[in-house]
Amino acid sequence: MIEAISRRSLLAGMAVTGAVAMLEGTAIAAKRRTFFARVGLPVGLQVYTLGDEAGRDIDATFAQIAAIGYREIELPSLYNRKPADLRAAADKAGLAISSLHIHPVMRGMGGAGLTLGSAPAEIADALGALGAKRAALPIAPFPDNFRPQPGEAMQATIGRTFAEAGADHWRRTAAMLNEKGAALRPLGVALGYHNHNMEFAPIGGTTGWDILVKETDPAAVHFEVDVGWVATAGLDPAAFLRQHRGRVAQLHVKDVAAGNTTNFALSMKPAEVGSGTLDWAKILPAAHDAGVRHFYVEQEPPFAIPRIEAARKGYAFLAQLRA
Repeated sequence: MIEAISRRSLLAGMAVTGAVAMLEGTAIAAKRRTFFARVGLPVGLQVYTLGDEAGRDIDATFAQIAAIGYREIELPSLYNRKPADLRAAADKAGLAISSLHIHPVMRGMGGAGLTLGSAPAEIADALGALGAKRAALPIAPFPDNFRPQPGEAMQATIGRTFAEAGADHWRRTAAMLNEKGAALRPLGVALGYHNHNMEFAPIGGTTGWDILVKETDPAAVHFEVDVGWVATAGLDPAAFLRQHRGRVAQLHVKDVAAGNTTNFALSMKPAEVGSGTLDWAKILPAAHDAGVRHFYVEQEPPFAIPRIEAARKGYAFLAQLRA
């Protein structure tokens, strides 16, 4: 009897040891895989990175992007082209267009083409032709009093006018997002909001960002978090993403250089992704855990190297990153 019990105990212990070894082996194998291979998602590019010249020869631009290794892109605009033509160029290059930035209606933007003020059906038709299901408002509408004073720099104008507009401006922005998102959702388009850093400026006991999160409907509006601007506002991107789990679907993978100064006025010292100060081994898993399924490399000017080289450098870094 004792011998039988000992034999069973030995076998049970071996089974447990084997299971533990298997789990450890799986964990080690996972660590050996790159982040993007582990989560099964492509590295994307926000084509804004390549500047206005990207629109001059779309076929050549998309071919360059695909040659680097990108397979997914987000467009900053339609480049004054028909959506179907952009889709054809992307298909030819082997790229998927998954998102489009649609600008707000602002003073002086008459004839600007597709905006968030366009009819929902028109927006949905454009997205459908592109093969995309997501649209993002790339920047908050500027306050009605937005105009530089004599000798005032643009960043100072941004900081001043948003501060003067106060909380009501952000409440109106949230209401507009809810209205547009609710209208687009039945048409198969998910509406997102892309942050900069002016959203995080203190307004009494709150911020514009806090108002947007609180007053937008999660069923109608998601967020496209730009971690470079989050860091520029003085926040920890990984902690920020964990805080907003379930509200974030897209990420702008943007790095900042050493010496980047905290501010709320659209000013940044940029760096190529992987060459700056942000800890991507922490940020990317936090983003995925928060619900992000679209990761787009993006970089702000000024550039220290040619734009396409910056896009190539960012991709090379992310493609080998283990996290």
